Formats: sequence, C-alpha cells, structure tokens
Amino acid sequence: MSHIKIYIHVVMVTHKRKSLLSMENKDLLCNHILSNCKQKNIHLLNINGWQDHLHGLISLGANESIGEVMNLIKGEASYWANRNLSLNEKFSWGNEYYAASVSYYDLHEVNDYIKNQEDHHSSSLKKIRIGKPFSIDGWQD
Repeated sequence: MSHIKIYIHVVMVTHKRKSLLSMENKDLLCNHILSNCKQKNIHLLNINGWQDHLHGLISLGANESIGEVMNLIKGEASYWANRNLSLNEKFSWGNEYYAASVSYYDLHEVNDYIKNQEDHHSSSLKKIRIGKPFSIDGWQD
C-alpha cells in the first residue's frame, strides 16, 4: 500500500472579490464545506477566511487532482450558499484559485495562519511568515 503525504494550501475568492460573506455566513459556509468534504472523502484539514475569500488545507489523495477537488468544493459550496445563506446578491466563486504545496514541516504554521484569518485581516500590520506564495502571480491576501 502506498503512503502518500501531499498537502495543499488553497485559496478561493468570491467572484470579482466581492465582500459577500458576513462572519456568520463565512462560518456557516466553512462548516458546510467541511461536512461536504467528509461525505466525499476529501481530506480538508482546515478552512477559514474572510469576507471575500477562503483558505483551505487539503491532504490530497493518490487518485485526486487539485483541479477535481477544487471543482467539487467550489461548485457544491456556491450551490449550497445560494440556497441556505442570507445574502444580498447571488453568491459565486471566481473562476480561478490559488494552490501551493505545503511541506510536512510547515503544516503547523500554515494551519495556524488559516485558523487565525480574522486576526490577520483585522490587524493593521497584516504580516504573514509564510511569505512568497501571496506575493506572486497577482495573488494578494
């Protein structure tokens, strides 16, 4: 039996980066995504975010591609959000997403970063230690 450890830090943003998610709706959506991932055997280790984006930490399986996993997560989540959240307009994700591999040795730091999104975005300093991933290819957090 193969032993595979592939960890991926993902970021998905709302369409046009609109601030559609109140804190309550963000929490409800994150809880739903976690539950849905468990049902689909997607190993989502953590998810959290802000008004216009969510970060996730995924342990990718041997037969999974990041594209397939992200399509499953984003498609079902927007379908659910439009039927279950109190929103001022239709919810949708942007077409693209960010994904970067995470070393086993950096899991704790990335997991803490995801867990502390509220603090990160309310801080005037907005400093992150994980560095470069959010300064390349136009991705900003």
